[in-house]
Amino acid sequence: MADGRVKGWQHTEWGDTFDVDVPLDSASESNFDALVLPGGVMNPDALRQNKKAVSFVRSFFDQHKPVAAICHGGWTLVEADVLQGRRVTSYPSIQTDLKNAGAVWVDEEVVVDNGLVTSRNPNDLPAFNAKLIEEVAEGRH
Repeated sequence: MADGRVKGWQHTEWGDTFDVDVPLDSASESNFDALVLPGGVMNPDALRQNKKAVSFVRSFFDQHKPVAAICHGGWTLVEADVLQGRRVTSYPSIQTDLKNAGAVWVDEEVVVDNGLVTSRNPNDLPAFNAKLIEEVAEGRH
């Protein structure tokens, strides 16, 4: 992020640029009802290397708030050490990472485990979004 803006990625090319509402350094879990972790390869890889981001993710689990991760977003969950015993799915290439972190990995469109919503890829977005909305409506778990 530079100058309060982030650049998106669309398939194999850079995408649109967006303003950031709340920079990570100013963000507090208490101001949010849920957290959605991005997919793709670049964003999750960068997030899992950012101690502040990892701590932010962990705080949602500490407060039992809904968290959703799609595609490679599970990498950030691995780094936050929140997967032990949880049933999850992801992009198939990171299943070993999730299993090594203690997760029970399954190949399903969407998986919900006590407020944690996971999906495999963009084709799963309709099911992922529906379950995420349901979990947010339920509140803390």
